[in-house]
Amino acid sequence: MSSIDLKKIGDAQKKTAVVDVRSGDTVRVTQKIKEGEKFRSQVFEGVVIRTDRKDSHTARITVRKVASGVGVEKSFLIHNPLVEKIEIIHRAKVRRKNLSFLRERSGKSARLANKAFDRIAVNTLTDVKEAAEKAEAVTEKVEAKAEEVAKAE
Repeated sequence: MSSIDLKKIGDAQKKTAVVDVRSGDTVRVTQKIKEGEKFRSQVFEGVVIRTDRKDSHTARITVRKVASGVGVEKSFLIHNPLVEKIEIIHRAKVRRKNLSFLRERSGKSARLANKAFDRIAVNTLTDVKEAAEKAEAVTEKVEAKAEEVAKAE
């Protein structure tokens, strides 16, 4: 198989709409867990300490939380069908992609500086195709307006 075929297969497996998750975000990930014949939803809330391959079908985030005084990390494939929802709770100001230094810290030194963001807008799932179509429509309107102004002059 050629790399083009593999890319097509990978793109077919991608979810059409995902939330833009970054390092430093506090997220709530809802995941389906199979127990016997039944499925249940499990929520894992923590800080994203790493994001990998954002544009790929193997995009992954690593989320860290402290439970009963013990640090717990879990990796989630963003496009996995078992990951039902990723919701961003807080967004922090960070300057790097991999926040592995948080593993050695605890208490106040492990805090990140929160920054203001529009929680509703960020958590709305944006379909990649719809966003591209909206952007094209806006550009067409702007170009049409520019042509009208040019003709008027």
